[in-house]
Amino acid sequence: MTIHKEGHGLLLKMLALCGASVYGAIKFLNGTPTLEFIIIGLSVALFLIVLQFFRSPNRSTSINGNHIIAPADGKVVVIEDTKETEYFNDQRKQISIFMSPLNVHVNRNPVTGIVKYFKYHPGKFLVAWHPKSSTENERTTVVVENKNGIEVLFRQIAGALAKRICWYVEEGNNVDQGEEFGFIKFGSRIDVFLPTDADILVELDQKTIGGETVIASLA
Repeated sequence: MTIHKEGHGLLLKMLALCGASVYGAIKFLNGTPTLEFIIIGLSVALFLIVLQFFRSPNRSTSINGNHIIAPADGKVVVIEDTKETEYFNDQRKQISIFMSPLNVHVNRNPVTGIVKYFKYHPGKFLVAWHPKSSTENERTTVVVENKNGIEVLFRQIAGALAKRICWYVEEGNNVDQGEEFGFIKFGSRIDVFLPTDADILVELDQKTIGGETVIASLA
């Protein structure tokens, strides 16, 4: 288990802030041990909560050109046929994975291939499960074409708590299934758009493990 690079700066600031709180509690509240204990306990708990959010566990991806791998840890909240209007402008199967603040927030490529399209969209911060979050929230859209010429679109979507989306890909990049393509700070979701003949292998409310859970198979 390691700490993701996106958390290094914030964790140093949090450590300094929590350290100052603990020092102040010990120095100035020596006569009120109950209040001192509460402040120290809250400071330590807050730091540990933020620390666990930026954890980056090692994952083992079984590379398979016909499989779509979960791009994130979380819960499947949408499985539906829908029209994707940004890139394909046709019918697709959509799978959406919601990441709570307690989930690992590393985002991983669901397929191996070439990045054919990338775009960042500034936007709102509606709750991640809001129906309009996928078109109105801050988000990125990535399309990867696999070796068989099949294109898969996946979209990072900021939530009410997510104030920064990070990405590490651009058009023309070769990407590998299971490797990191981004990170979203705090609650968020990822939408995946697949061909209509894809075989969906997950169910609503199923928990996913990013880089490991097979969410669909391409025909």
